[in-house]
Amino acid sequence: MFLSDTDILKAVESGEITLSDFSKSRLQPASYDILLGNRFLTFEAHKTSCIDPAKKILPEYREIIIEDGGEFVLHPGVSLLGISKDYFWSKKYLIQLSGKSSLARIGLIVHNTAGLINPGHYLNIAFELCNLNSVPIILRPGMEIAQLLFAEMSSPPRQSYEEKWRYAEENWTSYKPKN
Repeated sequence: MFLSDTDILKAVESGEITLSDFSKSRLQPASYDILLGNRFLTFEAHKTSCIDPAKKILPEYREIIIEDGGEFVLHPGVSLLGISKDYFWSKKYLIQLSGKSSLARIGLIVHNTAGLINPGHYLNIAFELCNLNSVPIILRPGMEIAQLLFAEMSSPPRQSYEEKWRYAEENWTSYKPKN
């Protein structure tokens, strides 16, 4: 069962859901809008002859940081990673990332496969951004980019991501892109 705006607000107030910089204005009837951050990872296509996940041949990335008030031009057919400005967490609820229909109508995909956030996972989510339109789309840090839905679990999970994110937070330098 998905939480309504009333239940999301109660869960935020009780601490069952953490949403950084929470704003009631971003609360929708059954979701919460999240914002695009300033960091993007682009593929270094000129350095990549092919991608072969089975052989662990993966593309090189380059990090781009866009200042507040700036813009990133996402060209047609291009995929890249972006990060949410908001961080969020819940030990109790399953969180689902969903695109905004207003952006989907112009051809912007915000996630291809990684739309579920397990209980205990504390993060700024990485967006899998792709422009399916035939013209460029302007992305601006701070724009409403996606929405989160919260689902009640039938019972508490036996496993949690809490230990994994603590380890990642303590060892974050191993996750930074190589320059």
